[in-house]
Parts: sequence; structure tokens; C-alpha cells
Amino acid sequence: MRRTETHSTIFEFGGPRVYSYEEFLRAVAHQAGLAPRLLPIPFAVWHALAWASEILPSPLLTRNHVELMQIDTVSSPEMPGFIELGISPHSVDAILQKMLLNCR
Repeated sequence: MRRTETHSTIFEFGGPRVYSYEEFLRAVAHQAGLAPRLLPIPFAVWHALAWASEILPSPLLTRNHVELMQIDTVSSPEMPGFIELGISPHSVDAILQKMLLNCR
């Protein structure tokens, strides 16, 4: 019997700019030609809405979603990413623009 070992590498991908949730929503709205009216909602309210939503057969919001909204997610510069794969990243604005053009 021949034994083969596999090595897995974890890649992290992120651009040079870190967006807050609000900044990201505003960027999406801007590319879509919309003027959003964003209201700050306390996380206690989000948790209550998620708990109520989880009662439904296909919840649109879960407590896990709310927990993820509270955590900053950025890529680590020590981890391999775009450069190691020879990929040239694009800005969020450029990607949003392309995505929204395909939706029209």
C-alpha cells in the first residue's frame, strides 16, 4: 500500500484598503447610482431580529451573521495570497462596477 501525504496551504486574499461595513455599503450604493439612508442599529436589536428570524424555515438573518458583523475581517500579510498565485487584484470599486453592469 502506498501512502501519499498531502500538504494544504491556506491563502488569504484582501486588497490594500480596509472597508468598514458602512463604507462598503456606501461603495455598493454609489456604484449602483443610489443614495442610501443608513440608520445605525444597536447590535442588541440585530441579535433580537436574528433570533426571531431563526424561527422561520429559511431565515434571512441568523445570530452567526450578527456575530460576523461585529468582527473585523482582514487578511494577514504573513499568509500567502495574490502574489504567490501570480494574480493581480482589482479594486472593490472596479469589481462592483463590473458586477452591476452585468446585472443591468
